[in-house]
Amino acid sequence: MSNESGAFIERHQAPPARQRGMSLVSLIFLGLIAIMLLTIGFKLVPSLIEYMAIDRAVQRIKNEGSTVRELRAAFDRYATIDDIKSISSKDLDITKDAEGVVISFAYSYSVPIADNVRLVIDYSGSTKDRHGKSP
Repeated sequence: MSNESGAFIERHQAPPARQRGMSLVSLIFLGLIAIMLLTIGFKLVPSLIEYMAIDRAVQRIKNEGSTVRELRAAFDRYATIDDIKSISSKDLDITKDAEGVVISFAYSYSVPIADNVRLVIDYSGSTKDRHGKSP
């Protein structure tokens, strides 16, 4: 009977499982890629914060003046408060249409990645949304 039970165990043993997972080299490689992406992301955060501050300032000044000079002065006040350095009030495109004053802006922001590698981001915005209606 012991022979039969031994043969039964040998016949019904599961095959050795394949090892799963990542090797140490692939883990280090993925870690380096993640660190590079996080570094680039952290360098982009200040430009995104400044873009949001510019957009917020442009939306606020739309109703603060009736002349181009008053609108530019209002933007300069917000730029001083929010520490906006990428554009000045002279870079704003101020026009008037049937719905009122439309203020637009566009600029490029350059982020140094490595010694001679840069990431350039083009930002733009307007008080008019994409469907042609004023907010």
